[in-house]
Amino acid sequence: MDEDKALAAFAALSQETRMRTLRLLVQAGPEGMAAGAIGEALGGATTSRLSFHLTHLEHAGLIQSRRDGRFVIYSAVFPALSGLIGFLMQDCCQGHPEICAPAVAALDCACTPSQRA
Repeated sequence: MDEDKALAAFAALSQETRMRTLRLLVQAGPEGMAAGAIGEALGGATTSRLSFHLTHLEHAGLIQSRRDGRFVIYSAVFPALSGLIGFLMQDCCQGHPEICAPAVAALDCACTPSQRA
């Protein structure tokens, strides 16, 4: 990720509703969520207000939308999120991995890839 894209992502995330929306979509996983369900989960955000925030996140490349019948489904763009983290951590240790160890440990989640038969 280059600096301009990182700055656009951080600008998009510098607002509470957009940060909460992205976190909600990360939790929803690749399946994503319908716009109406996002609004309900955010405490009944109005359609126009939510649309504004979703558009902002989509323009920053952090989420994507797809149509499913009458619904618009939004989902997090996980490669973009990984790129943003990579951008932040790119030069963190400069040959001293112990410096980055706490940050790397914070990224470790309880998720395990599914076993395919």
